[in-house]
Amino acid sequence: MRHRSSKPPYIVRPSTAVLTRGFDPALSVGSARPAVFRSSTYVFSSPENAERAFSIALGKSHAAEGERVDLIYSRLSHPNADILEDQIVPLEPEASGAAVFNSGMAAISTLFLTLCHPGTSFVFTTPLYGGTHHLIHHLLEPLGMNGIPVPAGDTAAMADAIRQAPNLRLIFMETPANPTLRMSDIEAAAQSAAPLADRPLIAVDNTLMGPVFQHPLPLGADLVVYSGTKYLSGFSDMLAGVILGKDPDLIQQLRGTRAILGNILQPDECWMLDSRLPTVTFRMNRQSKNAQHIVEGLAGHPKIQTIHYPLLFDEPEQKRIRDRQCRFAGAMFSFAVAGGKEAAFNFLRKLTIARNAVSLGGVETLACHPATTTHSEMSEEELLKTGIGENLVRISVGVEDWRDLLHDFRQAFE
Repeated sequence: MRHRSSKPPYIVRPSTAVLTRGFDPALSVGSARPAVFRSSTYVFSSPENAERAFSIALGKSHAAEGERVDLIYSRLSHPNADILEDQIVPLEPEASGAAVFNSGMAAISTLFLTLCHPGTSFVFTTPLYGGTHHLIHHLLEPLGMNGIPVPAGDTAAMADAIRQAPNLRLIFMETPANPTLRMSDIEAAAQSAAPLADRPLIAVDNTLMGPVFQHPLPLGADLVVYSGTKYLSGFSDMLAGVILGKDPDLIQQLRGTRAILGNILQPDECWMLDSRLPTVTFRMNRQSKNAQHIVEGLAGHPKIQTIHYPLLFDEPEQKRIRDRQCRFAGAMFSFAVAGGKEAAFNFLRKLTIARNAVSLGGVETLACHPATTTHSEMSEEELLKTGIGENLVRISVGVEDWRDLLHDFRQAFE
Protein backbone atom coordinates (compact mmCIF):
# COMPACT_ATOMS: atom_id res chain seq x y z
CA MET A 1 0.00 0.00 0.00
CA ARG A 2 1.32 3.42 -0.92
CA HIS A 3 1.28 5.99 1.86
CA ARG A 4 0.18 9.48 0.98
CA SER A 5 2.98 11.95 1.78
CA SER A 6 1.94 14.75 4.13
CA LYS A 7 2.83 18.29 3.12
CA PRO A 8 4.24 20.69 5.70
CA PRO A 9 1.79 23.38 6.79
CA TYR A 10 1.76 26.44 4.58
CA ILE A 11 3.40 29.44 6.26
CA VAL A 12 2.44 32.90 5.07
CA ARG A 13 5.10 35.53 4.49
CA PRO A 14 5.74 38.42 6.91
CA SER A 15 3.93 41.03 4.80
CA THR A 16 0.80 38.88 5.01
CA ALA A 17 1.22 37.80 8.63
CA VAL A 18 1.33 41.38 9.99
CA LEU A 19 -2.16 41.86 8.58
CA THR A 20 -3.73 38.54 9.50
CA ARG A 21 -2.34 36.92 12.65
CA GLY A 22 -3.14 37.78 16.25
CA PHE A 23 -6.59 39.25 15.63
CA ASP A 24 -10.03 37.64 15.55
CA PRO A 25 -12.72 39.95 14.08
CA ALA A 26 -15.35 37.97 16.01
CA LEU A 27 -13.95 39.50 19.20
CA SER A 28 -14.45 43.03 17.86
CA VAL A 29 -18.05 42.85 16.65
CA GLY A 30 -16.81 41.77 13.23
CA SER A 31 -14.50 44.76 12.72
CA ALA A 32 -12.10 44.03 9.86
CA ARG A 33 -9.27 45.75 11.72
CA PRO A 34 -8.65 45.89 15.48
CA ALA A 35 -10.65 48.37 17.52
CA VAL A 36 -9.25 50.36 20.45
CA PHE A 37 -9.89 48.90 23.90
CA ARG A 38 -9.57 51.66 26.50
CA SER A 39 -10.45 49.60 29.57
CA SER A 40 -8.24 49.65 32.66
CA THR A 41 -9.59 46.43 34.19
CA TYR A 42 -11.23 43.27 32.84
CA VAL A 43 -13.99 40.96 34.13
CA PHE A 44 -12.93 37.37 34.76
CA SER A 45 -14.91 34.56 33.20
CA SER A 46 -14.64 32.57 36.47
CA PRO A 47 -12.69 32.62 39.75
CA GLU A 48 -10.66 29.67 38.47
CA ASN A 49 -9.69 31.57 35.34
CA ALA A 50 -8.75 34.59 37.47
CA GLU A 51 -6.42 32.37 39.49
CA ARG A 52 -4.99 30.95 36.27
CA ALA A 53 -4.44 34.43 34.78
CA PHE A 54 -2.50 35.61 37.84
CA SER A 55 -0.43 32.42 37.94
CA ILE A 56 0.68 33.01 34.34
CA ALA A 57 1.19 36.77 34.84
CA LEU A 58 3.46 36.14 37.84
CA GLY A 59 5.49 33.49 36.01
CA LYS A 60 4.35 30.61 38.21
CA SER A 61 3.05 28.73 35.18
CA HIS A 62 2.94 29.03 31.41
CA ALA A 63 0.04 29.36 29.01
CA ALA A 64 -0.67 26.23 27.04
CA GLU A 65 -0.55 26.23 23.24
CA GLY A 66 -3.69 27.97 22.00
CA GLU A 67 -4.93 28.79 25.53
CA ARG A 68 -6.92 32.02 25.80
CA VAL A 69 -6.03 33.51 29.17
CA ASP A 70 -8.29 36.07 30.85
CA LEU A 71 -6.99 39.64 30.90
CA ILE A 72 -6.41 41.25 34.30
CA TYR A 73 -5.41 44.91 34.22
CA SER A 74 -4.02 47.19 31.52
CA ARG A 75 -0.71 47.82 33.28
CA LEU A 76 0.03 44.13 32.75
CA SER A 77 -1.54 43.67 29.33
CA HIS A 78 -4.53 44.66 27.23
CA PRO A 79 -6.08 43.54 23.92
CA ASN A 80 -4.30 46.11 21.76
CA ALA A 81 -0.90 45.20 23.22
CA ASP A 82 -1.62 41.49 22.70
CA ILE A 83 -2.61 42.08 19.07
CA LEU A 84 0.41 44.29 18.34
CA GLU A 85 2.85 41.91 20.03
CA ASP A 86 1.52 39.03 17.95
CA GLN A 87 1.40 40.88 14.63
CA ILE A 88 4.88 42.42 14.89
CA VAL A 89 6.66 39.07 15.41
CA PRO A 90 6.79 38.09 11.68
CA LEU A 91 8.91 41.15 10.90
CA GLU A 92 11.87 39.54 12.71
CA PRO A 93 12.93 36.06 11.47
CA GLU A 94 13.37 33.57 14.36
CA ALA A 95 11.44 35.76 16.82
CA SER A 96 8.90 33.90 18.97
CA GLY A 97 7.49 36.82 20.93
CA ALA A 98 7.53 40.55 21.56
CA ALA A 99 6.96 43.07 24.33
CA VAL A 100 5.84 46.64 23.67
CA PHE A 101 6.70 49.73 25.72
CA ASN A 102 5.71 53.38 25.85
CA SER A 103 9.04 54.59 24.39
CA GLY A 104 12.29 53.25 23.02
CA MET A 105 14.09 54.28 26.22
CA ALA A 106 11.46 52.45 28.27
CA ALA A 107 12.27 49.30 26.30
CA ILE A 108 16.04 49.72 26.76
CA SER A 109 15.71 50.56 30.48
CA THR A 110 13.51 47.52 31.06
CA LEU A 111 15.99 45.34 29.20
CA PHE A 112 18.94 46.39 31.37
CA LEU A 113 17.01 46.32 34.65
CA THR A 114 15.73 42.82 33.88
CA LEU A 115 19.01 41.24 32.80
CA CYS A 116 21.66 43.11 34.82
CA HIS A 117 22.00 43.51 38.57
CA PRO A 118 24.47 45.19 40.95
CA GLY A 119 27.82 43.45 40.64
CA THR A 120 27.26 42.26 37.08
CA SER A 121 28.88 43.59 33.90
CA PHE A 122 27.64 44.46 30.45
CA VAL A 123 29.54 45.29 27.27
CA PHE A 124 28.24 48.03 24.95
CA THR A 125 29.32 49.56 21.66
CA THR A 126 30.13 53.25 21.31
CA PRO A 127 28.88 55.68 20.25
CA LEU A 128 25.33 55.01 21.42
CA TYR A 129 22.16 57.02 21.19
CA GLY A 130 22.48 59.82 23.77
CA GLY A 131 19.56 58.58 25.88
CA THR A 132 21.15 55.14 26.23
CA HIS A 133 24.49 56.75 27.08
CA HIS A 134 22.77 58.77 29.82
CA LEU A 135 21.01 55.67 31.17
CA ILE A 136 24.29 53.76 31.46
CA HIS A 137 26.33 56.47 33.16
CA HIS A 138 23.68 58.15 35.30
CA LEU A 139 21.52 55.23 36.43
CA LEU A 140 23.02 51.79 35.78
CA GLU A 141 26.61 52.44 36.86
CA PRO A 142 25.57 54.28 40.06
CA LEU A 143 23.41 51.22 40.86
CA GLY A 144 26.54 49.07 40.79
CA MET A 145 26.46 47.66 37.26
CA ASN A 146 29.74 47.70 35.37
CA GLY A 147 29.52 49.03 31.80
CA ILE A 148 32.43 48.20 29.47
CA PRO A 149 32.56 50.34 26.29
CA VAL A 150 33.88 48.97 23.00
CA PRO A 151 34.33 51.11 19.86
CA ALA A 152 31.78 50.26 17.18
CA GLY A 153 33.28 48.08 14.48
CA ASP A 154 36.27 46.89 16.55
CA THR A 155 35.65 43.14 16.40
CA ALA A 156 38.88 42.20 18.20
CA ALA A 157 38.20 44.62 21.06
CA MET A 158 34.68 43.22 21.39
CA ALA A 159 36.03 39.67 21.65
CA ASP A 160 38.56 40.73 24.31
CA ALA A 161 35.90 42.57 26.33
CA ILE A 162 33.55 39.57 26.24
CA ARG A 163 36.33 37.20 27.29
CA GLN A 164 37.63 39.37 30.16
CA ALA A 165 34.48 40.97 31.60
CA PRO A 166 33.69 39.69 35.11
CA ASN A 167 30.19 38.30 35.68
CA LEU A 168 29.10 39.35 32.18
CA ARG A 169 25.32 39.30 31.71
CA LEU A 170 24.65 41.32 28.54
CA ILE A 171 26.24 42.47 25.29
CA PHE A 172 24.38 45.52 23.99
CA MET A 173 25.16 46.50 20.40
CA GLU A 174 23.85 49.46 18.44
CA THR A 175 24.62 48.78 14.82
CA PRO A 176 24.90 50.88 12.75
CA ALA A 177 26.07 53.31 15.42
CA ASN A 178 24.23 56.59 15.85
CA PRO A 179 25.37 58.96 14.29
CA THR A 180 28.61 57.66 12.76
CA LEU A 181 26.96 54.66 10.99
CA ARG A 182 29.86 52.38 11.95
CA MET A 183 28.78 48.76 11.99
CA SER A 184 29.58 46.07 14.57
CA ASP A 185 29.75 42.35 13.82
CA ILE A 186 26.78 40.66 15.52
CA GLU A 187 27.79 37.16 14.48
CA ALA A 188 31.34 37.57 15.77
CA ALA A 189 30.05 38.79 19.14
CA ALA A 190 27.77 35.75 19.36
CA GLN A 191 30.68 33.44 18.58
CA SER A 192 32.82 35.09 21.27
CA ALA A 193 30.04 34.71 23.84
CA ALA A 194 29.15 31.09 22.99
CA PRO A 195 32.04 29.32 24.80
CA LEU A 196 31.47 31.10 28.12
CA ALA A 197 30.14 28.87 30.86
CA ASP A 198 27.49 31.41 31.80
CA ARG A 199 26.77 32.75 28.34
CA PRO A 200 25.70 36.42 28.27
CA LEU A 201 22.71 37.46 26.24
CA ILE A 202 23.14 39.61 23.13
CA ALA A 203 20.73 42.47 22.45
CA VAL A 204 20.91 44.62 19.31
CA ASP A 205 19.39 48.06 18.95
CA ASN A 206 18.25 47.76 15.33
CA THR A 207 16.44 51.10 15.15
CA LEU A 208 18.58 52.65 12.41
CA MET A 209 18.29 49.72 9.97
CA GLY A 210 14.83 48.57 10.96
CA PRO A 211 13.39 45.11 10.29
CA VAL A 212 13.63 45.68 6.53
CA PHE A 213 17.40 45.79 6.05
CA GLN A 214 18.94 43.91 9.00
CA HIS A 215 17.89 40.83 11.02
CA PRO A 216 20.02 40.31 14.16
CA LEU A 217 18.40 37.11 15.48
CA PRO A 218 19.60 34.77 12.68
CA LEU A 219 23.09 36.23 13.24
CA GLY A 220 23.14 35.04 16.84
CA ALA A 221 21.46 37.82 18.82
CA ASP A 222 18.92 36.88 21.49
CA LEU A 223 16.93 40.12 21.50
CA VAL A 224 16.21 42.94 19.06
CA VAL A 225 15.31 46.38 20.39
CA TYR A 226 13.47 49.13 18.52
CA SER A 227 12.44 52.64 19.17
CA GLY A 228 9.04 52.14 17.54
CA THR A 229 8.82 55.93 17.40
CA LYS A 230 11.12 55.83 14.40
CA TYR A 231 10.71 53.68 11.28
CA LEU A 232 8.10 51.29 12.70
CA SER A 233 5.69 54.18 13.26
CA GLY A 234 7.12 56.48 10.61
CA PHE A 235 5.08 59.66 11.10
CA SER A 236 6.74 61.42 14.06
CA ASP A 237 3.44 61.48 15.95
CA MET A 238 3.85 58.87 18.71
CA LEU A 239 6.34 57.25 21.09
CA ALA A 240 6.82 53.48 21.31
CA GLY A 241 9.40 50.80 22.06
CA VAL A 242 9.55 47.13 21.09
CA ILE A 243 11.72 44.16 22.12
CA LEU A 244 11.53 40.92 20.12
CA GLY A 245 13.29 37.69 21.00
CA LYS A 246 13.77 34.01 20.35
CA ASP A 247 12.97 32.74 23.87
CA PRO A 248 9.34 33.21 24.97
CA ASP A 249 10.37 32.82 28.63
CA LEU A 250 12.79 35.73 28.27
CA ILE A 251 10.08 37.87 26.68
CA GLN A 252 7.81 36.98 29.61
CA GLN A 253 10.53 38.12 32.02
CA LEU A 254 10.64 41.49 30.28
CA ARG A 255 6.86 41.76 30.50
CA GLY A 256 7.09 41.05 34.22
CA THR A 257 9.52 43.95 34.73
CA ARG A 258 7.31 46.09 32.50
CA ALA A 259 4.34 45.41 34.80
CA ILE A 260 6.37 46.62 37.79
CA LEU A 261 7.63 49.75 36.02
CA GLY A 262 4.24 50.45 34.44
CA ASN A 263 5.69 51.33 31.03
CA ILE A 264 3.47 49.28 28.73
CA LEU A 265 2.39 50.97 25.48
CA GLN A 266 -1.11 52.40 25.83
CA PRO A 267 -4.07 51.08 23.76
CA ASP A 268 -4.36 54.04 21.38
CA GLU A 269 -0.65 53.96 20.58
CA CYS A 270 -0.72 50.17 20.14
CA TRP A 271 -3.59 50.59 17.69
CA MET A 272 -1.70 53.32 15.80
CA LEU A 273 1.54 51.36 15.59
CA ASP A 274 -0.24 48.17 14.57
CA SER A 275 -1.88 50.03 11.68
CA ARG A 276 1.56 51.24 10.45
CA LEU A 277 3.27 47.82 10.34
CA PRO A 278 2.05 46.83 6.84
CA THR A 279 3.67 49.99 5.40
CA VAL A 280 7.12 49.71 7.03
CA THR A 281 8.72 47.99 4.02
CA PHE A 282 7.23 50.43 1.50
CA ARG A 283 8.34 53.48 3.46
CA MET A 284 11.83 52.24 4.27
CA ASN A 285 12.55 51.13 0.70
CA ARG A 286 11.60 54.59 -0.59
CA GLN A 287 13.63 56.33 2.12
CA SER A 288 16.69 54.18 1.55
CA LYS A 289 16.64 54.70 -2.22
CA ASN A 290 16.27 58.44 -1.62
CA ALA A 291 19.27 58.42 0.70
CA GLN A 292 21.42 56.61 -1.84
CA HIS A 293 20.57 59.12 -4.59
CA ILE A 294 21.29 62.06 -2.27
CA VAL A 295 24.58 60.69 -0.95
CA GLU A 296 25.76 59.99 -4.49
CA GLY A 297 24.77 63.55 -5.45
CA LEU A 298 26.65 65.08 -2.50
CA ALA A 299 29.80 62.97 -2.81
CA GLY A 300 32.74 65.18 -3.67
CA HIS A 301 30.97 68.41 -2.67
CA PRO A 302 33.66 70.98 -1.71
CA LYS A 303 31.84 71.91 1.52
CA ILE A 304 31.77 68.29 2.77
CA GLN A 305 34.88 66.73 4.28
CA THR A 306 33.54 63.21 4.87
CA ILE A 307 30.23 61.40 4.32
CA HIS A 308 29.32 58.49 6.58
CA TYR A 309 27.03 56.06 4.77
CA PRO A 310 27.30 52.26 4.49
CA LEU A 311 27.55 52.26 0.68
CA LEU A 312 30.60 54.53 0.92
CA PHE A 313 32.57 52.42 3.41
CA ASP A 314 36.22 52.14 2.39
CA GLU A 315 37.50 50.03 5.31
CA PRO A 316 37.59 46.33 4.32
CA GLU A 317 36.26 45.25 7.74
CA GLN A 318 33.31 47.65 7.56
CA LYS A 319 32.52 46.44 4.03
CA ARG A 320 32.66 42.83 5.21
CA ILE A 321 30.25 43.46 8.11
CA ARG A 322 27.89 45.44 5.89
CA ASP A 323 27.78 42.77 3.22
CA ARG A 324 27.31 39.99 5.78
CA GLN A 325 24.47 41.43 7.84
CA CYS A 326 22.61 44.13 5.88
CA ARG A 327 20.34 43.89 2.86
CA PHE A 328 20.67 47.57 2.00
CA ALA A 329 22.28 50.73 3.36
CA GLY A 330 19.29 52.38 5.02
CA ALA A 331 18.10 55.98 5.08
CA MET A 332 20.50 57.57 7.57
CA PHE A 333 23.74 59.34 6.76
CA SER A 334 25.95 61.97 8.33
CA PHE A 335 28.67 64.26 7.05
CA ALA A 336 31.39 66.56 8.35
CA VAL A 337 31.02 70.12 7.09
CA ALA A 338 34.13 72.08 6.14
CA GLY A 339 34.31 75.13 8.37
CA GLY A 340 33.52 73.62 11.76
CA LYS A 341 30.54 74.14 14.03
CA GLU A 342 29.62 77.53 12.56
CA ALA A 343 29.42 76.09 9.04
CA ALA A 344 27.35 73.15 10.28
CA PHE A 345 24.92 75.53 12.03
CA ASN A 346 24.68 77.70 8.90
CA PHE A 347 23.84 74.64 6.81
CA LEU A 348 21.02 73.70 9.20
CA ARG A 349 19.77 77.27 9.32
CA LYS A 350 19.42 77.50 5.53
CA LEU A 351 17.48 74.29 4.92
CA THR A 352 14.02 74.89 3.45
CA ILE A 353 12.59 71.35 2.97
CA ALA A 354 14.49 69.29 5.54
CA ARG A 355 13.67 70.27 9.13
CA ASN A 356 16.20 70.96 11.87
CA ALA A 357 14.93 68.48 14.47
CA VAL A 358 16.03 65.40 16.39
CA SER A 359 14.54 61.91 15.94
CA LEU A 360 14.59 59.92 12.72
CA GLY A 361 12.65 57.46 10.60
CA GLY A 362 9.67 59.69 9.80
CA VAL A 363 8.30 60.32 6.34
CA GLU A 364 9.73 63.84 6.55
CA THR A 365 13.47 64.56 6.24
CA LEU A 366 15.16 65.70 9.45
CA ALA A 367 18.63 67.12 10.09
CA CYS A 368 20.40 67.79 13.38
CA HIS A 369 23.75 68.58 14.99
CA PRO A 370 24.48 65.54 17.22
CA ALA A 371 27.28 67.07 19.31
CA THR A 372 24.94 69.75 20.72
CA THR A 373 21.65 67.80 20.68
CA THR A 374 21.22 64.02 20.64
CA HIS A 375 24.73 63.29 21.96
CA SER A 376 25.32 66.41 24.06
CA GLU A 377 25.49 64.29 27.23
CA MET A 378 28.88 62.98 26.09
CA SER A 379 32.09 64.65 27.20
CA GLU A 380 34.38 66.35 24.69
CA GLU A 381 36.78 63.43 25.04
CA GLU A 382 34.03 60.88 24.35
CA LEU A 383 32.76 62.84 21.35
CA LEU A 384 36.27 63.06 19.92
CA LYS A 385 37.00 59.39 20.54
CA THR A 386 33.80 58.22 18.83
CA GLY A 387 34.10 60.53 15.83
CA ILE A 388 31.27 62.94 16.65
CA GLY A 389 32.91 66.20 15.69
CA GLU A 390 31.50 69.70 16.14
CA ASN A 391 31.08 69.89 12.35
CA LEU A 392 29.04 66.66 12.04
CA VAL A 393 25.45 66.85 10.74
CA ARG A 394 23.09 63.85 10.83
CA ILE A 395 20.39 63.36 8.20
CA SER A 396 17.30 61.14 8.36
CA VAL A 397 15.91 60.95 4.83
CA GLY A 398 12.14 60.94 4.28
CA VAL A 399 9.90 60.04 1.37
CA GLU A 400 9.96 63.38 -0.45
CA ASP A 401 11.26 63.51 -4.02
CA TRP A 402 15.01 62.99 -3.67
CA ARG A 403 15.76 65.61 -6.32
CA ASP A 404 14.10 68.29 -4.23
CA LEU A 405 16.03 67.21 -1.16
CA LEU A 406 19.34 67.19 -3.03
CA HIS A 407 18.63 70.69 -4.29
CA ASP A 408 17.80 71.79 -0.75
CA PHE A 409 21.08 70.46 0.62
CA ARG A 410 23.10 72.02 -2.17
CA GLN A 411 21.49 75.45 -1.77
CA ALA A 412 22.04 75.31 2.00
CA PHE A 413 25.78 75.02 1.36
CA GLU A 414 25.87 78.09 -0.86
